[in-house]
Amino acid sequence: MEFLLPLLLIAVFYFMLIRPQQKQRREIAEVQSTITPGVRVMTSAGLIGTIVAIEGDEVLIEVAPGVTNRYVRRAIMRVLDDGRAPEQTTDEPTTRPVDTADDTTPGTTA
Repeated sequence: MEFLLPLLLIAVFYFMLIRPQQKQRREIAEVQSTITPGVRVMTSAGLIGTIVAIEGDEVLIEVAPGVTNRYVRRAIMRVLDDGRAPEQTTDEPTTRPVDTADDTTPGTTA
């Protein structure tokens, strides 16, 4: 009976922590091995660009027209399917409405 608790804890750690991380590593390794030129990708640092060329373990990513950066293949974390940047997940608006009710400039009197 005293061996049941440690075995249960080991099983919980395996199924809750170790197994999902292994699955995620396999998926990322598959993405990194199947990339081709012309695919839009996102790096682990959040840079989004199009792969121009693959040279061994390095890739050339075009981040703007005529601007290329060299990255190791392991830096690619995700392939963007539709060619756009990932959408924001928050429901908050990206811009705030402008309050035009108070147009006074500091230091001036009316």
